[in-house]
Amino acid sequence: MTAARTAYESLEPFHVLAYFNPGMGDALKDTGVDPSSFYLGARGAPLGDCAPEVVISTFYNFAPATVTAGWATARSAGLQKIADRRFAMLDASLRDILGDLADNPEITELADGFGRLASDLPLGGRALAAAWSTSTPPNSNDLLRLWNNVAILREWRGDNHISVLVGHGLDGIDACTFHESTLLDPTIRRRAMGRRLTQLTRGWSDTDWEASVDRLVARGIAERTDDGHRLTADGAALYDDIEATTDALGENVWSAPGADDLVARMRPYVKAVIDAGVLPGTKKKA
Repeated sequence: MTAARTAYESLEPFHVLAYFNPGMGDALKDTGVDPSSFYLGARGAPLGDCAPEVVISTFYNFAPATVTAGWATARSAGLQKIADRRFAMLDASLRDILGDLADNPEITELADGFGRLASDLPLGGRALAAAWSTSTPPNSNDLLRLWNNVAILREWRGDNHISVLVGHGLDGIDACTFHESTLLDPTIRRRAMGRRLTQLTRGWSDTDWEASVDRLVARGIAERTDDGHRLTADGAALYDDIEATTDALGENVWSAPGADDLVARMRPYVKAVIDAGVLPGTKKKA
């Protein structure tokens, strides 16, 4: 496994706690927005009060109409208000999950270390990561500063991934159906949400979905099955190439001196998040 892939697999659960959070219900009540608008506002807040087309571009696999409506609601509620509420929710959950670990002096060292990695990122062509590089969590909160620096690095990888998808002719909905295809090799591990949740969270209709699968089939990279669709051998090769290219674009960052140590030192904190059972596909451990 490459250094970039190891970092992604290791850090992603820590990052997504901001969006799959047990405090989300209260956050929605406090901000007066729906889940989609909160997500768009919280993740898109660093972009500023921009036109929805900018968010559509950076939130690549979301239906444009869903982004347009949700972004308008988030702007009306206040992007900074949503971002601040996200930070408060995240701080409360992390402290509850980590317990004494939340005040470990190592948190400051990790925040500084990931901050150095984030500050050295080449941001050209990475619009969302560039926006996130300006994000500033509440002062004197090293736990949130750690999360924020990990988020910058994560969004940078996401921007790279989008560029690879564009290069391979997969638009937003095609990226969804391609990723959610059944794989030829069932032993391959990946983070998949399934059709229902993907459509629910990304806003794509059944008509959108079926037309996209038709395009994948026409390209010879997918085939229909009784219960959906799966990748062909050519599709599996394309899948592997997309993932490998995305990793390669980030390898210099994660092969930098000390980066592997930072990732290794994060594992107890990430494990605590996973063991809390609050993320999709996880169960609480006693």
